[in-house]
Amino acid sequence: MTRAVVTRSPQPPQLTVKQAATQAARLRQASPTLAAAYAQALSRWLDDPVLRLAGRPIITECYRSPARQDELYAQGRTKPGPIVTYKRGGESRHNLGPPTPALDVGFLLADGSVLWSGLLLSKFARLMKAADARVVWGGDWASFKDRPHFEVLKAAEPAGKGGDERG
Repeated sequence: MTRAVVTRSPQPPQLTVKQAATQAARLRQASPTLAAAYAQALSRWLDDPVLRLAGRPIITECYRSPARQDELYAQGRTKPGPIVTYKRGGESRHNLGPPTPALDVGFLLADGSVLWSGLLLSKFARLMKAADARVVWGGDWASFKDRPHFEVLKAAEPAGKGGDERG
């Protein structure tokens, strides 16, 4: 007697109800162009059997209040931790809106931790930029590499200039 072996396709880390609600709320904070590009890139990521095993892309920040921006600016200066931004409150693209033209991405792992892998972010960046040519990735900037950062250029900015956001 031969038994049929049923193999299930490995699944990416699943979001809890609370995490799913947080992701939906953060996506609603994004500008429509950025939200659409993220949704398309996420769908393509999750449809790829290899990429989805690496982790699940999640929005770690979208709109950021000027007070939150100042907290991040203090990191690595007057508070412990590495420097993660060069922008003070009110100077960041994250502080515009909502809707905001900027969001940050990390990867949810099966154990519940979040990873900011440069390699995974570069793969996700290709999907984001393919989804909409107006999307700029912070990993492409010449100076401070802000790999978790994605933004949509202002209509008046020429392509390639970017915001060189740095946070």
